[in-house]
This record gives sequence, structure tokens and C-alpha cells, in this order.
Amino acid sequence: MRWLLPLALWISFCAMPAAEAAPRVALVIGNAGYADAIGRLPNPARDAQLIATALTEVGFTVTTLIDADQKAMKRAISDFGQALVAAGPEATGLFYYAGHGVQIGGTNYLVPLGADIRSEADAEIESVDASWVLKQMEFAGNRVNVVILDACRNNPLPRSLRSAGTGLARMDAPKGSFIAYSTAPGDVAQDGSGANSPYATALAQAIGGAATPIEEMFRNVRDAVMAATGEAQ
Repeated sequence: MRWLLPLALWISFCAMPAAEAAPRVALVIGNAGYADAIGRLPNPARDAQLIATALTEVGFTVTTLIDADQKAMKRAISDFGQALVAAGPEATGLFYYAGHGVQIGGTNYLVPLGADIRSEADAEIESVDASWVLKQMEFAGNRVNVVILDACRNNPLPRSLRSAGTGLARMDAPKGSFIAYSTAPGDVAQDGSGANSPYATALAQAIGGAATPIEEMFRNVRDAVMAATGEAQ
């Protein structure tokens, strides 16, 4: 797992009671029930519910979307951006996505249910560009934004796509934003053998744990995932 962290960005998820904290708004999406052509995934829906619960318990207003098609994903992301605007400049925004994600030509795409991707050009038409989430957050102009991409499972696209890489590509974080990946850019994450993936399990525990700066929190998540996977992830 790697991240991009602007200087002096130090927030704690549990530092203040929810009633005293600045507004916290989250959108959580978990896509698992893909058709056979893309490949069903065992854990993203449960992972999304786990993370949504953990965020709610520390004061986030959470919208959860499970097994969403492209229209539903885009509408939810747009509504998320509007909610951040309404929450004001002191708000913290958080976006979590679990499901299939691919990079094509260095661009990361989140794959909705019903996507029919047979060529490189189809990815932009059928999927959701991950950078669009960042643009919504940047437009809102709130203080802190966190994007968590738990979307680096096996590449579901045809091998004939020459520029489709393994895992996700590194993304640049706008000022005041923090991007976390479930595994190093270019690598593949594991679903694990339990009800939840090793990454979602570690992340939920960290969110609900003692208040720590965000950099330290994600370092703890990384250490827990490496221990759970024998350093394979």
C-alpha cells in the first residue's frame, strides 16, 4: 500500500465526538455481483458494508451503494460532490470503492456492473474514471478529502488490450487530498479467505481504533495487511 500525503495534512477520525467535529461525509461503493464475463468477486459488497459501519460509528454521514451500474455510480459520485459543497469548507470527505478496477494507458477506471469492455476505447464509455471522484472533491473546496481504492483485484479485461496494466496506476492528489490503495500501484490485492478482505478488515479496525494522524493510521493498515498476507500484499 502506498499513499500521497500533502505536507501538514494531519487528521484523526476519532479525535472529537461526532457532535463537536466538523462535518464528515462519505460515499462507499462495493461492486461484487459482476457477470461471468468480468468475474464475480466474493468480498467487495461485504467490505463496503464493513467500512460504512466503521465510518458511521466515528461520525461520518455515509451513503452506501452496492452492486451499482455506471449510471448509479456516476449519480452517487455527483451527489457526493454536492453534499460536500453543502457541508462547507471545513468538512472532511471520504470515498471508498471496493470492486474491479483497471488501468488503461495510465488511467484508472472503476468498473460498474453491466460494463461491456471489449476494447481500450470501451473503458471510458463503460466505466467510471477514478479521477472524476477527485475532481468532484476538488470542486467542493472542502478542507480534507480521502480517496481509498480497494480495487486492485485480478484484471477482468481481455488480454488483447495492450495498454491494460496490472493493478492500478499512481494518481496525483490535489492539495488537501489523500489517496490510499489497497496494494502498491501496479500490484494485485487479495480477497482473502474470510468474510472480508485483509485490507478492509485492517482498515475498519484502524478507523474504529484510537485516534491517530492519518499517515500513521494507514501505516498501521499496511503493517496489518502485510502480516495477514505473509507480505504478499
